[in-house]
Amino acid sequence: MTTHRIRTKNLSFIGSHVPRRCGIATFTSDICMAVATEYPETKCIVGAVNDRREVYHYPERVRFVIEEQEVASYLRAGEFLNINNVEVLSVQHEFGIYGGPAGSHLLELLRSVRMPIVTTLHTVLQDPDSQQRAVMLELDRLSSRFIVMAERGRTMLESVYQVAPEKIDLIPHGVIDMPFMDSNFFKEELGVEGKTVMLTFGLLSPNKGIEHGIAAMPAILEQHPDVVYVVLGATHPNLLAAEGERYRNKLERLAAKLGVSEQVIFHNRFVAIEELKAFIGGADLYLTPYLNEAQITSGTLAYTFGAGKVIISTAYWHAKEMLAGDCGLLVPFADHKAISSSVNEILSQPTRMTKMRKRAWKQGRAMIWPEVARRYMQSFDRARVAASAPSLSWENRPARKFPAPEIKLDHLFTMSDHTGIFQHAIYNLPNYEEAYCTDDNARAFIFTIVLQELRGQSCFPLARLRCQDPPIPEFHELFPGVAGVAWVGG
Repeated sequence: MTTHRIRTKNLSFIGSHVPRRCGIATFTSDICMAVATEYPETKCIVGAVNDRREVYHYPERVRFVIEEQEVASYLRAGEFLNINNVEVLSVQHEFGIYGGPAGSHLLELLRSVRMPIVTTLHTVLQDPDSQQRAVMLELDRLSSRFIVMAERGRTMLESVYQVAPEKIDLIPHGVIDMPFMDSNFFKEELGVEGKTVMLTFGLLSPNKGIEHGIAAMPAILEQHPDVVYVVLGATHPNLLAAEGERYRNKLERLAAKLGVSEQVIFHNRFVAIEELKAFIGGADLYLTPYLNEAQITSGTLAYTFGAGKVIISTAYWHAKEMLAGDCGLLVPFADHKAISSSVNEILSQPTRMTKMRKRAWKQGRAMIWPEVARRYMQSFDRARVAASAPSLSWENRPARKFPAPEIKLDHLFTMSDHTGIFQHAIYNLPNYEEAYCTDDNARAFIFTIVLQELRGQSCFPLARLRCQDPPIPEFHELFPGVAGVAWVGG
């Protein structure tokens, strides 16, 4: 356990969350679990961003839900955080998971909260459009600190968005703590015993470039006929909703056309962490043939690097940084010949493979989740100190007015009869056995007077009440100004 002095005891994380299937959801779940495990005395709750009307079966740690496209839902979340005295809010930011232009609905929540905000940027755009830039500048104004996972992210925050350097923490993507083991230990479990396994995992979508990995297989098999290419992961839910399994079918047809169907193994499912460990453990090579250079973070790359795997990757930003110093091999984008050449080269150099694996695994010890949790807690504590500065104080934030919700009297009527209002309910039904109490009826009586003042008698007519007469004969004499509208039991 770290000797770092803990001051932050009540945390909330915001982002998508498992069982939603996306990289941010997995990260939010993992970082919250890591902090809660490392600091058991700290309360960690989550606000999950929903991308659909159907309810996910969230774990207990998810205490509130934000509907992606509903501004009011973000404001309610802010109220919830304030009421629960959350000390630091950790936001997982990616433009695609929040509603509004460039995800601007999130800003409504951030403007409403009283606690310091630490924003983890899973994407940093080098060439943002006007809306994306405006959101980033407002995030800078509202956030006490930023967390990025690569040096390139830190540099771009300073140069593109003019974020103060002292406000940025560089903390790597967390990884599973896996021992340095022989891949053959896991292969029987995966059904690939005696094979050399090249793995790609993650949600399937065209930007992953998996067709180039498949296209490389014939040339790989010419020199290393025992290689199998395992493609693990369900199709991305958004892609699945838009076009079904078109992309996966295209990949399968390509494998058949090239005559490598038996050597390309698809596992069309989203696997839990224990099964994922077996797949990573059984891999000899990890391939990321991604097509987008401007990828600042890759969780799958981090996981396999931390497990000490030989990695062959296209030269996107995170890969270039992580694989420097002969910790892996970089290939050009969309170039299956370069992939096959690199795979054949490294498989022919087992000593170099072992050195490469050890180098990556040793560096990965600084990336395991407990280490990452400790560094996040340090960032949270710094944010609390920074939040005491006048420029970030709650009092200096602009006052905001929120419309009052429409008053609904349905349950009030349900709970009332000719005598008065019942004191208890069983869900939405009166508990007749516990009858009435004086203080509840007094409060109900006061409420009806206030309601008349707010609405006027014409808005709350006697016709809506069940009882035509007040419950005591002296009522009209005692309260002549509210006759006929004051009694909630009505």
